[in-house]
Amino acid sequence: MPSYAEITRHSDPDPDLDPWVGGRPEEPPVDIVAYDPRWPQRFEAQAARIRSVLGGTVLEIDHVGSTSVEGLAAKDVLDIDLTLADPRAEETYVPLLEPLGYAHIIREPSWHEHRMLQLAEPRVNLHVFGPDCPEVIRHRMFRDWLRTHPDDRALYEAAKRSAVPGGGATVDYNLRKQPVIRVIYDRLFRAAGML
Repeated sequence: MPSYAEITRHSDPDPDLDPWVGGRPEEPPVDIVAYDPRWPQRFEAQAARIRSVLGGTVLEIDHVGSTSVEGLAAKDVLDIDLTLADPRAEETYVPLLEPLGYAHIIREPSWHEHRMLQLAEPRVNLHVFGPDCPEVIRHRMFRDWLRTHPDDRALYEAAKRSAVPGGGATVDYNLRKQPVIRVIYDRLFRAAGML
């Protein structure tokens, strides 16, 4: 289990390493839509498909990100955290997920051995991490905090909406949201007695 220090320390991938597998894909413009009550069912359907091909190698699978928070406006893209024994062993899961339509697009060994696969329809970002990963714990804590703290949910939604007009790719949009995300993380970590 990661320590409090590991969970509360923000870390970024190595900026000098190119994470793109096969080149950076084209991205549609960022579009924030009202919460869709079908998002949880979409997650359950994708989780079942993933489990059907990966079987017992799936240690955990979680719906994270904004689409996992009822009432929160978001991009119409599910974020799923998939925990496997070893994300580096791509040959054990990527070929099994490709027939489902998932494309391997990101490899970030410097950032918790993160891998990401994308599904075009419905849009899904499938994040692959190893056991006891601090980032997976952070994702769950952030999701659960927003589910139970409407003021911070509203603050985060406002940050998302104000980040869109800057244009650019999802990476740029994510950077513009970071200051508010860090304020919320600080609040939730203090409430959990971690700081």
